[in-house]
Amino acid sequence: MKPVNLNQFRKQKARAEKKARADANAAKFGRSKAEKDRDAAEAEAAAKRLDGHRRDDE
Repeated sequence: MKPVNLNQFRKQKARAEKKARADANAAKFGRSKAEKDRDAAEAEAAAKRLDGHRRDDE
């Protein structure tokens, strides 16, 4: 049986966990500028549409 360096094992495990966390964040937050701009424009259009239906007598 070959001896195992526990420091290397610990560091390898930490790297794998960090990579998994980075991949999850990339999927959650990683959007292109075009996608962000499109979503902002859609939100602005929805707000204008909602304000357009507002009644003035309130």
